Amino acid sequence: MRRLANIFWLFGKELKSVLGDPVMVILIIWSFVVAVILEASGAGDTVRNAAIAVVDEDQSSLSRQISSALVPPWFQQPVAMYPEQAGAAMDRGQIMFILSFPPDFEADVIAGNTPSAQLQVDATAVSQAQLGTDYVSNIVQSETRMFLSGSPDAPTPPLRLELRRAFNPNGNPVWFKAVSSLLNQLSLLTIALTGAAMLREREHGTIEHLMVMPLTPVEVALSKVLATMAVVLLAFVGSLLLVVQGVLQIPVAGSVPLLVTGATVYLWAAAAIGMFLGTVARSMAQFALLVIMVIIPIIMLSGGMGAVESQPELVRRLTQVLPSRHFLAFAKAVAFRGAGIELVWLELVLMAALGAGFFTASLALFRRSMSLGS
Repeated sequence: MRRLANIFWLFGKELKSVLGDPVMVILIIWSFVVAVILEASGAGDTVRNAAIAVVDEDQSSLSRQISSALVPPWFQQPVAMYPEQAGAAMDRGQIMFILSFPPDFEADVIAGNTPSAQLQVDATAVSQAQLGTDYVSNIVQSETRMFLSGSPDAPTPPLRLELRRAFNPNGNPVWFKAVSSLLNQLSLLTIALTGAAMLREREHGTIEHLMVMPLTPVEVALSKVLATMAVVLLAFVGSLLLVVQGVLQIPVAGSVPLLVTGATVYLWAAAAIGMFLGTVARSMAQFALLVIMVIIPIIMLSGGMGAVESQPELVRRLTQVLPSRHFLAFAKAVAFRGAGIELVWLELVLMAALGAGFFTASLALFRRSMSLGS
């Protein structure tokens, strides 16, 4: 009970320190209001190594020829699925495109009819979805011309490709960019505020005061982590409700409380990373350099600037230890696909586990620094 009381009073001290700094308050408001609105109009992405499934109910030479033309580096090897399997895989975020061939597709093409091949697209990543749609459309048209005439440059055959966009019917790029921007602001502010709080104690000499008090390193560390989490989480909720849903008019298909829960878990992991960097750095200059080295990979490799599948195999494996990758996958599933806890629980567990790992490592370094300082 005494330990909880110590954490509570230290938490209040840290909260007062952050909110009592007008520059810091302005930075937080700017990051979650102005920066989110500006970044939501972001640039497009390229298509590379996109996951695609083929539902082939025709099993003809033409359908197989078109499927075999969906090749790297634009697409992964097409996966043959039944309609129910493909729909479920798209709901889980495992498949971006589903190309479906109806029965008698080849026969209708040969007969000069106008058969329809259906393309379903997960349009949460709007730019990739649009570019990928153009790629698939061109491939279907080109391979059909080749099948009928032996030349990909022959006149366009009587074929119509029906397009269905899932989760973002109007293809509005602001939707995805706004969620990605929220992740970026969460990462930057949480890591910077937590690390700066650690260094502020050292540079102001108050770390010596804490060491002579009946406090443990766990109490000191948890108070800083929890204070940062509280401030940033409050800003996140306000930005989600007022900026994302209010100003930008972006709907949240899933549960808002579940989305906030995921953000809380991610804040725990990001704050642990900030504490680790703040313990390693010996000065604010060193900490600033470390933040730059860490924040850029976190933002670039999370999947917000380009699909994770487009990254080299080694980099893709390394991103498994980035909490930001798991949070963006979680946020997209909840915000756009309406996923419930049964589909995203693994991302929550991974973020919590990575946060616990970083916190344990930073706590060990913090204990060592406090013992050396004493």
